[in-house]
Amino acid sequence: MNDWDEIRTAFQVARNGTVSGAAEVLGVHHATVIRHIDALEGRLGVKLFQRHARGYTATEAGQDLLQVAATTDEQFTQLVGRLKGRGEGVSGDFVVTSLAGISPLLSGVVSDFQVQHPDLRVRYLTGERLFRLEYGEAHVAIRAGAAPDQPDNVVQKFMKQRMCLVAHEKYLARKGLPKSGDLSGHGFVSHDSRSSRAPFIQWLGREVPEDQIVFRTSDNRSMEDAIAAGAGIGFVPEWELAMRDDLHEVMPSLDEWSVPMWLVTHVDLHRTAKVQAFLRHLKSVAKTWTFAQD
Repeated sequence: MNDWDEIRTAFQVARNGTVSGAAEVLGVHHATVIRHIDALEGRLGVKLFQRHARGYTATEAGQDLLQVAATTDEQFTQLVGRLKGRGEGVSGDFVVTSLAGISPLLSGVVSDFQVQHPDLRVRYLTGERLFRLEYGEAHVAIRAGAAPDQPDNVVQKFMKQRMCLVAHEKYLARKGLPKSGDLSGHGFVSHDSRSSRAPFIQWLGREVPEDQIVFRTSDNRSMEDAIAAGAGIGFVPEWELAMRDDLHEVMPSLDEWSVPMWLVTHVDLHRTAKVQAFLRHLKSVAKTWTFAQD
C-alpha cells in the first residue's frame, strides 16, 4: 500500500459515518474524501463501504482494513507523544559518538551525566566512521580535525588536544632516548592509513623514513596501546601522558601536532533539553582540564 492518506481517509469515514464528517476532521474538501475512497477500493478490488442515505457503513473487508488503520493511528499518536516528551525532558535514549582514542577521557563524563539523569539510557559509540546526525544516529558527536561542514549541523569549537611524542620505559631500556632531536636509528608507531589527516601523523610521515615505522595500527587507541607496550616511539594525548609515569617525552611538543576538536549536533535536536544539558555538562567538566587548549 503506497498511500497512507487514502487509508487515513477511509478510517475517518468509518469513524464519522459520513463523507462530510471525515472531510471536516481531515480539513479537506468532501470531493477529496470521495476520490480517496474510490481510489482505495479500486486498488484493493473490494468494496470497503456500503453507501446509503444516512452515510457510509464499513463492509467486512472494510472492517478488516480499518482495524489495522485504527491500531496504526493509535500507535502513531503514542509515538508523537513519546517523541515530544523526549524533546522536553532529559530522559529516554541518548547517543554520543567520538573517536575511540578519547574514550578514557569521555567515558567518565558521559557516565556522570547518566548518573545525574537516571531516566537516560546512554549509548557511547566510538569508531572511525562518521555517524550521520541527519538520520538520527547520534545526538552529539565529538569530532577531530578540520571543522565539520555537513549541512544542517551545529558545530561548536570544543578544544585543541595537544599531542606528545613519547616512548615507554621498556623501549628506552632497549634503544635509549634520542639525543638532540636526532630520530635516526629509532622505531616508530604510526597509523596504518597513509592518508590519515591527523597533523601529528602527517608530521611523522614527513620527518621519519618509511623503514623506521616498525609498527602500524588502524586507530589511535591501538597506537597508544602499542606505544605503552614498548613497540616504538609515538604520539599520545597530553592528558594520557599526565596520567602515566612510565611514558617519557622524546622531544618538546610542537603546536602543529595539536588536533582541533568539535562538538557537533543536528539543528533539529540541538535545542532539545537533553542535548543542551549534556553540552553544558561537558563544557563545565572541560574547564577543569589543564591540558585543554582553546
